[in-house]
Amino acid sequence: MDSMNNSSVPRKQAFISSPYCIFTLLFLLYMFDYMDRLIIVSLFPFLKLEWGITDVQCGLLVSAVYWSILIFTLPVSILIDRWSRIKSIGLMAVLWSAATLVCAFTKNFGQLFAARTAIGLGEAGYAPGGTAMISALFPKEKRAKVLGVWNASIPLGSALGVALGGIIADHFGWRHAFGLVALPGLILALLFFYVKDYETIALTRVSASGDNKTDLRMGWKEIARQLLGNKTLWFNNLAFAANTFVTTAMLTWLPSYFQRVEEISMSKAATKGGVVMLLAIVGAPLGGYLADKWLKSRGNARLLFPAVASCVTAILLFIAFGFFRGNIQYAVLLPAGIAAVAFVPASVAVTQDVVHPGVRAVSLSLCVIIQHILGSTLGPPVIGALSDTFGLETAMVFIPFFALLAGALFYIGSFFYNADARPFAELETVKNGD
Repeated sequence: MDSMNNSSVPRKQAFISSPYCIFTLLFLLYMFDYMDRLIIVSLFPFLKLEWGITDVQCGLLVSAVYWSILIFTLPVSILIDRWSRIKSIGLMAVLWSAATLVCAFTKNFGQLFAARTAIGLGEAGYAPGGTAMISALFPKEKRAKVLGVWNASIPLGSALGVALGGIIADHFGWRHAFGLVALPGLILALLFFYVKDYETIALTRVSASGDNKTDLRMGWKEIARQLLGNKTLWFNNLAFAANTFVTTAMLTWLPSYFQRVEEISMSKAATKGGVVMLLAIVGAPLGGYLADKWLKSRGNARLLFPAVASCVTAILLFIAFGFFRGNIQYAVLLPAGIAAVAFVPASVAVTQDVVHPGVRAVSLSLCVIIQHILGSTLGPPVIGALSDTFGLETAMVFIPFFALLAGALFYIGSFFYNADARPFAELETVKNGD
């Protein structure tokens, strides 16, 4: 009997440590991350009615999460790269889930704003940590595809959060919406502590030809110069920020847009807006697949593909908000929901391709900082301010111009990708959980 129990342990450990098991847990956590983050947008009408807050204040409740993320993402990412990915991710998931639960007990705008800030603190290092783990578990040639599937959890979680928030609030009250999405995250966070971590990568110097000089260790100043002087990263991250302005503004205001323009209930409007963003569950993995396939014939495809996807998004959104209403508008918005996140997997993969494997979480954290400063934190309140001044219909017409800007930045960055990625081609490491 003892021998049977002992033989079952390795099989259990192998399952918990397998790349696809870890990937599944990362996917589910990311989904609940965005459910907790964006459930607030379908609660705007209830908060406006109960507390009398403005559209700008509604937008700030979304931005609060992103301001907190951009402040703490860099120090947390350094901790992830140099300490433990598993423990860091588990602790962060516990924190953001608990903060979401606290939102249900707030009594005014200030308290809810503070609780939303705590959610951002918990989520600060999740994207960098999860990306670094996936980059270590899967080979470079599959990286964008796997990251595409992983990032499909963003629109899935966003759509579920928006749709469920409106339905729960309509039937049970807005406070219950926070509690019902917080508990699953806590359970997954505790389960994640049983996942096997992967080995921390030494920060050894790399020559321009890609040779790894194992006897020389990089200092923090050298690491900073490598990251901050990387032209590919700068254009990639700025383009990512412009597109994040688009997606965050859409996620925040599309339900309210449908409610006001079509004069329907918030539960119907939230569901309608949620379907548009849910279609991004197709766009993220499709974008990763197409970018990886194009990479086989074009070395800088991981920046050219996001450039094309961003321009397509701009065209679709401009047509939808500028020229149509009703069923025709909705028919145009559906493919826009697919195109809007198609850039993500390739762009995220770029942050891993052109840096030393030992600072991958830090590299993505820089992208997170830029995208939140210039994208996530600005999108909701800027569109809210335009809505307060000109009306929400006019405000939404401004959104596609940021997607067009992203396309131009990605295209410029594509000219630097090959030179910046070449030195690290030989440092690719793959962990299969053995």
